[in-house]
Amino acid sequence: MNAAGLRRTKRKGLAAIAIATLSCAPVSAIAAECKQAQAIYGDRDDAYELRFSPITSEAMTSSHRFRLSALKTPVVMDGYVMASDDPARTMGMVLFNCPDGDVTGADLDACTVWQGFIYRTSEGGLDNLQSGDSPAADRIVFPGLGPAVRQSSAWGEGKAEVAPWDVLDLKGCAQ
Repeated sequence: MNAAGLRRTKRKGLAAIAIATLSCAPVSAIAAECKQAQAIYGDRDDAYELRFSPITSEAMTSSHRFRLSALKTPVVMDGYVMASDDPARTMGMVLFNCPDGDVTGADLDACTVWQGFIYRTSEGGLDNLQSGDSPAADRIVFPGLGPAVRQSSAWGEGKAEVAPWDVLDLKGCAQ
């Protein structure tokens, strides 16, 4: 590592210590006070941020909505979580640059970055993501998210160039 990289690493470390020192509550306390619909998550490299937002329309078939941003880039992906049956699981999809209005199946396939099951961690292991009114999960798992982003239209020069981890940790709560 060169001197500039070492200085950046040291600044990041000092910033993390300052944030941890100023934080009044541990992650589990934040999760208990924060609703899932307002939770903010990040990956371990601080390259991505996932922000949930409340669903305001009862006509929506999804139970959650979120935005996944590749930090330090213009890439912002839209995400939705839906319940599935038999077995009961929380399914999700991450979309990038989907056209507005009526879209065909081919249009949707072209803008889908990732699709699969979304889990939260709990004391007993992995579990389904809970409703938007439930306490926020400490961690969320998107199996295969990193490789999917690398193979999508959100990847490349001028776009995302660091793949996210599949596990995102609770970082805060939107007000």
